[in-house]
Amino acid sequence: MDDSQSRGHLLTEQINPQSQNLDSLSTLEIVDLFNLEDQQTLKAIALARVPLAKTIDVVATAFGQGGRLFYVGAGTSGRLGVLDAAECPPTFCTPPELVQGILAGGAAALLKSSEALEDRPEDGAEAISDRQVSSADVVVGITAGGTTPFVHGALREAKLRGATTVAMSCVSAEQVPLDADLDIRLLVGAEILAGSTRLKAGTVTKMALNIISTGAMVRYGKVYGNRMIDVAVTNNKLRDRALRIISDLTKLDRQAAEELLAQSQNKVKLALLMHWTGLDATAAEALLHEHQGNLRSLIDQH
Repeated sequence: MDDSQSRGHLLTEQINPQSQNLDSLSTLEIVDLFNLEDQQTLKAIALARVPLAKTIDVVATAFGQGGRLFYVGAGTSGRLGVLDAAECPPTFCTPPELVQGILAGGAAALLKSSEALEDRPEDGAEAISDRQVSSADVVVGITAGGTTPFVHGALREAKLRGATTVAMSCVSAEQVPLDADLDIRLLVGAEILAGSTRLKAGTVTKMALNIISTGAMVRYGKVYGNRMIDVAVTNNKLRDRALRIISDLTKLDRQAAEELLAQSQNKVKLALLMHWTGLDATAAEALLHEHQGNLRSLIDQH
């Protein structure tokens, strides 16, 4: 690698002075150092609050207009995107197509590292093309060091297709400019283990994705108060959560909540509306459809 390709100047590659003697620390000192350094993630999120909020709004708007959200990344960044996308259907009862994670190397790279594949920008572009990304969609490119060719290729192709693009990285714009409509910089500093961006960079990325997906689902009407009223009732734990949500919000006892949930075909949002309006399932479903599934909007207007 010649000097023009050196990445040593990047914030994510620099040496952390707090951990110069990492291999000489006691085990408890190592834990304490991690705890100290991880506090940088909260500061980084606070500094990125404005672009995070703007991203939530554009994603929620896209959802309301039939668009989708794509996370694109390689290595840890890509796996975190896949993780966040995979957790949306059970949490918000969304179709798996609504939020998708695109990982360099595909599904195989989830379990076995294939980091060399991140060097192919054409693969990123092809992944966007294969999914027929359009102007209705939002594409978030995640690259801790800001230089991942796979992500750059994906963002370029997404922009050509008219999609709203978001860049998420852990280096400054002065170090690595990124061509995207929104630019999220999560500056957590040098890692305890030099260059290991699965540490603070990975943690702050997961925090940011949590905020984006959850915030967008709130704006999209998937939440009432702080309850996941579109939870997918697919196992005993989630069924119990659904019943507790109904009981808490309606003051019904457990048996009555179970009967109401059954009448709504395991749809918590529908069950709540049926109880509050006295409508049957069919009429309540139609009313929800008129309000784009937004229970808060519907209740506030009635």
